[in-house]
Amino acid sequence: MGRTAAHGGGLRLVLLGAPGVGKGTQAAEIQRRTGVPHISTGAMLRAAVKEGTPPGQKARAIMERGALVPDALVGPIMAERLARPDAGGGFLLDGFPRTVGQADLLDRILAERGQGLDRVINVVVPEPEIIDRLTGRRLCAACGATFHVRSNRPRAEGVCDACGGALRRRDDDAEAAIAERLRIYQEQTAPLVARYQRAGLLLTVDGRGRPDEVFERIASSIPGLRG
Repeated sequence: MGRTAAHGGGLRLVLLGAPGVGKGTQAAEIQRRTGVPHISTGAMLRAAVKEGTPPGQKARAIMERGALVPDALVGPIMAERLARPDAGGGFLLDGFPRTVGQADLLDRILAERGQGLDRVINVVVPEPEIIDRLTGRRLCAACGATFHVRSNRPRAEGVCDACGGALRRRDDDAEAAIAERLRIYQEQTAPLVARYQRAGLLLTVDGRGRPDEVFERIASSIPGLRG
C-alpha cells in the first residue's frame, strides 16, 4: 500500500486531473495550508528559460517553435527544481508527470534523493460539466482573475472586478479545442492513473461542488494536509 502520511520531511504530492476540474484552485489551497511549493511544469519551464540555465536555454528554443519540451530536457529541470531548499519540506507537482514515462522519470529523480511520493490526487469531474466550466470561463487579460458567465459573473459584463481589465475567453476554451484537450489527456493519463492505483498511491476525488467541499474530500484522506 502507498504511504498516507509524510515521510522524510513533508508531504510529496502529485495533482492529476483533466483541464477544467479545478486543479489550480485546489493546488493554491494545499499550498496555503501546508506551505509546500506548488510546482507547475509550465511555470517551472518558464522560470528555467528566464534564469538562462543550460537546460532552460535549450527549452527556450523548443518552446519558441511551439513544440513540447522532451522528457530528456524536462527531467534535469525538474531534478534541479526539486533539489532547491523550498522543496526539501515537500512539494505539490501539477502538470508532471503526464505520462507513464514521466512517472518513471520522477521515481528516479526522487530515488536519487532517498524520497518517494506520499499521494497522487486525481480530481475527476464528468465531461459535460468540464465542457460547461471551460466554455463559460473568462479570464482577465491584465491580472489573470477568472470568472464564469453563469456561476461567477463579473459585476460589469466583460470587465474584471479586481482590476478593471478586459475579460476574454482563451482560444483553447472553444468547445472543439476542449474536446481535443480532453481526448489527449485521457489517452496520456489513463495508464498513469492505473500505474499509481497499482502502487497504492492514488486518491480519486470527486471535483464537483464548491472548492472548499472538494478540498475537504482531499484532506480527509491525507493526514497532515490541513496544515
